[in-house]
Amino acid sequence: MTHILHIDASPRQDRSISRTLTQEFITDWKTAHPGDTVTYRDLGHHPIPFVDEDWIAAAYSAPEQHTPAQTQAIQLSNELVDEFLAADRYVFGVPMYNFSIPANFKAYIDQITRVGRTFAVDANGYKGLVHGKKITIITASSGAYPHGSPGHSYDMQTPYLQLIFGFMGITDVEFIHADSLSMGDEARDRAIATAQSAIKTAVRA
Repeated sequence: MTHILHIDASPRQDRSISRTLTQEFITDWKTAHPGDTVTYRDLGHHPIPFVDEDWIAAAYSAPEQHTPAQTQAIQLSNELVDEFLAADRYVFGVPMYNFSIPANFKAYIDQITRVGRTFAVDANGYKGLVHGKKITIITASSGAYPHGSPGHSYDMQTPYLQLIFGFMGITDVEFIHADSLSMGDEARDRAIATAQSAIKTAVRA
């Protein structure tokens, strides 16, 4: 039985393409795998706090050394890391903002990128601690940034997400891009249909 962590980062509701597509993924997945379970977190409507000084002090010290403020600052992070590690598979809906990721999703990444929990440091450098997981990241963007195109260098979203989850040890990262959403109705409809087809393929994989 697979346990999926489903996260949406868009602040939009019905108008959100990334939300619509992640929901299609989950609906198709449940149809194909009725015994599997899903945990849902809505960062778009329920954002989590940014890290602060107490958080940093707590993350890099032993729990028995924490002040009450540090204990409180790191509590949500502990819960988010536990939730993240408990999942077998991830489905993240992440719209592109200014060629990168929304601040709310960056705040989430900062909360779960934890030394001793999701990565370690030894004499050989950094080492990811999260293995055997798969991530499907569904993005939505107004333009298109494929390899070989003039706009490819503007895409800071895909390489960053590939890097940060690889840093934690997750190398099976799949992207489904719903791009060209502001390039006319025909391009928009074609992009959404292509993403929907990719979702069906991902569910069967």
